[in-house]
Amino acid sequence: MIRGDASRRLCLAGLAAAPLLGAGRAVRASALWAALRSPAHVALIRHAVAPGTFDPPGFRLGDCATQRNLSAEGRRQAERIGDLFRANDVARAQIFSSQWCRCLETATLLGLGEVVPQPLLNSFAEDRGRGAQQIADLRAWLAALPLERATVLVTHQVVISGLSAVSPASGEIVVLRRGAGADLVVVGRQPTA
Repeated sequence: MIRGDASRRLCLAGLAAAPLLGAGRAVRASALWAALRSPAHVALIRHAVAPGTFDPPGFRLGDCATQRNLSAEGRRQAERIGDLFRANDVARAQIFSSQWCRCLETATLLGLGEVVPQPLLNSFAEDRGRGAQQIADLRAWLAALPLERATVLVTHQVVISGLSAVSPASGEIVVLRRGAGADLVVVGRQPTA
């Protein structure tokens, strides 16, 4: 039986070697990580495991006790995601996060750098009417964002789907390449569960 760090290294090695889901084709993990280390790429991460769906009625952004939060499994998953970045030569990144506690905690537990809250990454799942404008504003912000170094955005399924048409699992990484203007192309996906 493998335990502790040996188990973690074996799991990370398996994830790093696995083919990834790209836009209709398999992408090797090494190519995905090489892309992320190069300019004009960004990693979107859906927050780690937070049991349930949506937030309780009356939740408040500034009060984690009123929100759906990461489970112990979700906190371990977030730490493993950070380990996966480091195992693929991304030890530091510029990190932006939704203001929801589960996203901020995921971003912090990655251990890749300072976390900057970004309201454009907030969920609009309970107010779909603002989704189109928020995604347009997020695209404009991404078009102007310097992407010379690894960049990570921790957010929600609805935001990732709005940007990429990908419906990620909890903790899944979706790497995008920024093209001309606000054009974003899915390079590949890295499951982390």
